[in-house]
Amino acid sequence: MKVHILSIGDEILIGQITNTNSSWMARLLNNNAIRVQGISTVSDQHEEIIEGIKTAFLKSDVVLMTGGLGPTKDDVTKKAIADYYGVELVFSSETYERILKMFEQWGRKTTNAHREQCYMPQNTVLLLNKLGTAPGMWFDEAGKVLVAMPGVPYEMEYLMEHQVLPKLLERFPRSPIAHRTIQTVGEGESRIAERIAQFEDNLPPNIKLAYLPNMGRVRLRLTAFGDHQTTIEAALDEKVQELVPLIEDLIFGHGDISLEAAVGQLLQTRNLTIATAESCTGGYLAHQITAVAGSSAYYMGSVIAYSNDVKINQLNVRPATLKEHGAVSEATVREMVAGLLQLIPADIGIAISGIAGPDGGTPEKPVGTIWLAIGNQEQIYSIKLQLGKDRLRNIQFTSVNALNFVRQWVLGRL
Repeated sequence: MKVHILSIGDEILIGQITNTNSSWMARLLNNNAIRVQGISTVSDQHEEIIEGIKTAFLKSDVVLMTGGLGPTKDDVTKKAIADYYGVELVFSSETYERILKMFEQWGRKTTNAHREQCYMPQNTVLLLNKLGTAPGMWFDEAGKVLVAMPGVPYEMEYLMEHQVLPKLLERFPRSPIAHRTIQTVGEGESRIAERIAQFEDNLPPNIKLAYLPNMGRVRLRLTAFGDHQTTIEAALDEKVQELVPLIEDLIFGHGDISLEAAVGQLLQTRNLTIATAESCTGGYLAHQITAVAGSSAYYMGSVIAYSNDVKINQLNVRPATLKEHGAVSEATVREMVAGLLQLIPADIGIAISGIAGPDGGTPEKPVGTIWLAIGNQEQIYSIKLQLGKDRLRNIQFTSVNALNFVRQWVLGRL
């Protein structure tokens, strides 16, 4: 079974909203061994919708549509579907009665638009939507299935989980598919590709490797297709065992685990605590760490030392150090770590100071110059980053590097 996800809506095309529906459906289908052949979006125009359906069916057995089923005049999906199949719109008294009961429970009155909403293509099988007024619609013609659902995310998710997915699994045989994801940090995709080139070249035809980079991290996804689920699962496990030793120093986890969660697990396993001192990142690293449930087991606290006064008064950075080396310097971040560990009794301290931008740089210290230091009561290590000119990306990328710095420290790789 090959599925195409088709979204309807000008609001998506102009970037007014993010199309989260498509990614949610794709994950659900993939988790149920259903292959997504393509994802596309078309405007709220009658002919565009029809053309979108025709194009989607060229390579797919199933088209899953979202959007354009509401009670307003700009919702034209049902008329377009009816014209695609060459059928009339007919009134669904069942849908109307359900809408009347819903509005009665809410203490509200329906409008004529809600009655108009109850006209459906003649050849549809209605799918009960308990969370909204618009039902889903199932069309099965000439061996191909079209499903139309509301664009409201929670309504679509309900229909997919309770109505659409069970019917698809009953209607179509599934081709076995399996995935393994390896999470890496510390190298870009091109460097990783160089290190595992021979491994990739020797992959069998039914196993594919994808590189999925994102802000200092790269996910490596191995996907296998075959006739038997157990066979491809075993083949993937074997390939993962071959791949891991080639980039073991970069791997922080498997599956969907985040870097901050992986670092948290590592700290908790080693029974270590950590505190942070941040200047240019303004607490972003602390936010990343504390976004993980249970982080109180290993995270002690933070000092946001944005000004030199706070660096001096809270972290005991010497005024002479700031005068001689500046706030953005190796000497300053090392003293920030030492002062942090005097203030907060953590096993590990990490400090950040830099020029996030877009202004404030000098020829000697351009925008994107960031210093990090990590250590304990016995020793401190420091590194320098030279990033770009985008302020938010600098902050985010620094946080990723800081988390990886912690990971390397705990693993004894510094």
